[in-house]
Amino acid sequence: MNLRTFLIFVYLVTSIPLFLFFYTDISVWLSFFVNYLFITAITYYHLEVEKTYSPFLSAYIVFNFLFFIVAPIIQINAIDPEVNTFINFFPYSSNVVIYTNAVILFFNIIFFLSYVHFKSKRVYIKALPKSPSPFTPIIAITLVIICAVILITNFGFLINEIERANWMKPDTSVGSLLIRKKVLFLVPLGGVAICFSYLRSKVKLSRNSIIIFGVMLIMLFILLVLKNPLTEKRNALGPIYISLIYLFFPKIINKNAKSFLFLFISMIIAFPLISALTHLRITFQEMIEHPEEIVEYLQKEGILRAFSTLHYDAYANIIATVDYVKLNGLEYGHQLLSSLLFFIPRGIWEGKPYSTGQVVGDHLIEEYGFRFNNISNPIVSEGYINFGWVGVFLMAIALSFAIIKLMQWLNSGDALKEIISFYFAIHLLFLLRGDFTNGYAYFIGTLLGVVVIPKIIEKCITFSFSKSKTSS
Repeated sequence: MNLRTFLIFVYLVTSIPLFLFFYTDISVWLSFFVNYLFITAITYYHLEVEKTYSPFLSAYIVFNFLFFIVAPIIQINAIDPEVNTFINFFPYSSNVVIYTNAVILFFNIIFFLSYVHFKSKRVYIKALPKSPSPFTPIIAITLVIICAVILITNFGFLINEIERANWMKPDTSVGSLLIRKKVLFLVPLGGVAICFSYLRSKVKLSRNSIIIFGVMLIMLFILLVLKNPLTEKRNALGPIYISLIYLFFPKIINKNAKSFLFLFISMIIAFPLISALTHLRITFQEMIEHPEEIVEYLQKEGILRAFSTLHYDAYANIIATVDYVKLNGLEYGHQLLSSLLFFIPRGIWEGKPYSTGQVVGDHLIEEYGFRFNNISNPIVSEGYINFGWVGVFLMAIALSFAIIKLMQWLNSGDALKEIISFYFAIHLLFLLRGDFTNGYAYFIGTLLGVVVIPKIIEKCITFSFSKSKTSS
């Protein structure tokens, strides 16, 4: 059995029982089935037609299948008739489900057509790795010193994060957390990529190669200390660890079928298990002292049950967003300001909009008695809340355009651009789930840490040595 055949088998094994045991109105059943058929068509294109390596489309398909097909079907099946609400307390209605599925289908159609259109404008050929700079050893040593300083100066913060229970709020501000966790703590990933690219280009063993190999191991260790399961959630760890797999063992996921299978299995089995561990409401010390609580939690929260939890609330929150627009009207781009201008502190901009997840969460609290406002909000409804169907159209085009641009980076031969573009492909699972403010801000922060800071250091060192040689 080859890989494609196995993929089809897994896909059918998951899909057939899902629809076979989906007990609902025929109109609701058909609305999900039409969306499923279109996602299946994209999957066929991705695995059988598309020749360019696109982990982006793999992530897009897996997200849609799990969050907009599997999760809502399981959740609707599990609705208590006496309560008759979704997991976010919004009342179930067949009409609103059909409408929501129509919005999702429209987004998927526009995204796929624009993806194929933008992609047809360019032939993607994997470029050879760029020749390393003669100053790479100095750049690598400088980066490892900076990474060591980052680790040492933030060691106390890491200890506090390990000891802090998941439900407790951090002591530091949101801005400080963003700079630390999403910028500074990601600098080692860029350093590892530079070192590995240098080592891959060298055939003969040399003193510089040995030095850079040692530096790479140190930066990899620092990265794993800064980004570990005790201080981060799965949406932050997944893109980093999978990017490292792509960097060191590319044959595992360097084909569309491989990346699709990897992400499909990860989202169904691995991530629910990681979710169980990272969302335990106990401290690290309590885990050590009472390991039976972990076993008991895993027994209670099975993999199938995970899709009926708030970790998979994306679909229900699109419905809530549609309801918000119905009652309050469109935002006409107001909500996008909080995303695009996330770096402006609220102390300076007093009227800064709150994230869409918080706005819709407050709506659920006020209208339906939901418990909290820290919820996801998919990119589909980000477009809808701003400009309605036109916003859905524009957001789908913007997403496909961004993916095609990053696909160029993935094939550029530049080590830093390649690793950040692959990182984005995995981060796409988080970005699509939303809300957009957090997904966008987190990626921009990672872009600064992985690409911008190392490139600034590289340019400064190259300029300094070139200038010294010229003056001499």
